[in-house]
Amino acid sequence: MSNLLVIRNKIKPFNKTIDVSGDKSISIRWVLMSSLANGISKAKNLLLSEDVLAAINVIKKLGIQTKFKNKECWIYGKGLNGYNYKKKLLLDAKNSGTLGRLLLGLIVNTPYPIKLIGDRSLSKRDFTRISNPLTKFGAKFKLKNNKNLPLKIYGSKNLKPIYYNEKKGSAQCKSAVILAGIRTDGVTIIKAKKSRNHTELLLKYLNLPIKIKSKKNYDLIEIKKVNRIKKINYIIPSDISSSAFFIVLTALTKNAKLVIKNVNINSSRTGVITILKMMGVTIKFQNIKIYKGEKVADIKIESPKFFKPINCPTKYNSSAIDEFLIIFLVAAKAKGISVFRDIAELNQKESPRLVWGNKILNSMGIKTKLTKNSIKIYGNPNIRVEKKIIINNFLKDHRVFMTSVIAGLTFGGKWEINDKDSIRTSFPNFLKIINRLKK
Repeated sequence: MSNLLVIRNKIKPFNKTIDVSGDKSISIRWVLMSSLANGISKAKNLLLSEDVLAAINVIKKLGIQTKFKNKECWIYGKGLNGYNYKKKLLLDAKNSGTLGRLLLGLIVNTPYPIKLIGDRSLSKRDFTRISNPLTKFGAKFKLKNNKNLPLKIYGSKNLKPIYYNEKKGSAQCKSAVILAGIRTDGVTIIKAKKSRNHTELLLKYLNLPIKIKSKKNYDLIEIKKVNRIKKINYIIPSDISSSAFFIVLTALTKNAKLVIKNVNINSSRTGVITILKMMGVTIKFQNIKIYKGEKVADIKIESPKFFKPINCPTKYNSSAIDEFLIIFLVAAKAKGISVFRDIAELNQKESPRLVWGNKILNSMGIKTKLTKNSIKIYGNPNIRVEKKIIINNFLKDHRVFMTSVIAGLTFGGKWEINDKDSIRTSFPNFLKIINRLKK
């Protein structure tokens, strides 16, 4: 079967209601936390992407039984000290930075060295951002080039609590320190830059000993050792990062309307909504509720008549970091110049995403000005692509693939987009939902 997607025609106006897959961040955290719980944890709407399946495979290697029953995932937790595995264990995080980093916090007290590997893309990412704070707890690391995967972690039985002043906002690194903290006697303190807070909310929901003081630019988090975690039954809400592709598809399709059901609208993730609203997209939240500490709602989108350019406030960067590529497409259609600053972090993702966002825009005929940490986009409300565009060699980055698909469906031209399988990482149903909207 071909791994190439060809798009020849723009999508027609639609008025539909859809469900998107379960939230990836919450799915991975549920798997890892359930492996530490006492008893059988059950989850519905768990995202069955490669990243989440990699997490399930990891806990199985750590001696935790799992099964799927009636569209539910069951995890048989054995408690905080329930991992049981042989010496010379090899764990594979595949493409998942979330899994690779959080996992190290889970196994910081491993009695045997554990080797962690990942795919080509993950092996290029900097793991010192998490090995440095975990070393302060008492673990030791051996990294390739002192920076990358594969790495070996040598755990400590005598973990010491730490004070961690986070220099760059990263939910993954913060979460790893939190998971190490729940294994450590004493009080671990994190001065964390604002980022996704799913781990904190889950711990609070489970009544675990975590205190959070929210300041203007950072959170002060205190964690104490945990003795027991109760089983975690969860209906995973839909993923806002996955939803963003369909929000922008609707916005860029003339006379289109869409409702996306039961989406996680956690405020640490809704930067994309705020930014798109500032650019003129009509977005409303309906049926808002709190579910296990997370805010969930239906999202209603209508395409606007025109788009406004934006000088994007940097305070939204961390809450929109995974959605900037798709936001750039809206900027391409705005009347005027849009500017996005302090986004060098995009180049630390599965591919150098800022570079790829620029490439996609340039290939469409959109003028840009790119630096290492910013992009200026000269929008053209009358843009019409009439040439052939080939997208390949993007390190199988799922978000580059999906952004290219949305561009092809809304701007015209003939698009040949390689590595269709890349969506298995985060959103295996992406093309199925696209096809539903085409009917």
